[in-house]
Amino acid sequence: MLGTIVDFFAILIGGIIGVNIKNGLKDNYKRIIMDSLALTAIVIGLNNALKDVNLLVVIFSVVLGSIVGEAINIEGRLNKLGDFLEGKFGRGDKNFAKGFITTSLIFCVGAMSIVGALESGLTGNHDTLYAKSVLDGVTAIIFASTFGIGVIFSAISVFIYQGTITLLASSLSGVLIDSVVLEMSAVGGILILAIGINVLELKELKVSNMLPGIFFPLVFYMVKLVF
Repeated sequence: MLGTIVDFFAILIGGIIGVNIKNGLKDNYKRIIMDSLALTAIVIGLNNALKDVNLLVVIFSVVLGSIVGEAINIEGRLNKLGDFLEGKFGRGDKNFAKGFITTSLIFCVGAMSIVGALESGLTGNHDTLYAKSVLDGVTAIIFASTFGIGVIFSAISVFIYQGTITLLASSLSGVLIDSVVLEMSAVGGILILAIGINVLELKELKVSNMLPGIFFPLVFYMVKLVF
């Protein structure tokens, strides 16, 4: 769990720094920063999605995961959580919920989050999460400088998400083979691409409802083992 704890504090500190410089940035600078981050997210997402993986597994994972996410309304539940936190801590910040949800997704669905948490749980090697912590801390500064205090609370999402994967890693070591992890990362790449599209305001995609898709490659592999 050490890697996840370091990542948690990196986002927390980065978010606090970003919030404190927020008022010093003009709106045009905030917009150009968000546009550049969105384009970067799209490139990172494409890079992860286009790896040498079984595309059918990735496609079905995204589709079936989206159906499950839509059925249980993850997007709506996260929005309610964001609105609740905004009411408690947002201090009238209209971007609170958007900042919380957007950065929670960015920090959680990437390949480094999945692979790093697995390495942490399986081998006790936290190097990937340490590297991710540096990136997340810098990203938190930039996003918090435009979205505000909601970004800070995404550290909680990261702690719960990565911590859970780390704790479950040892029990799943037999099925988390390299190809499955790559396919999970590829699905995560598609979601990162979708986040970039949302930030650019090209189309409002329900990325949160697509989250279960990340775990469907694991489901498919376990079904394959049984049959």
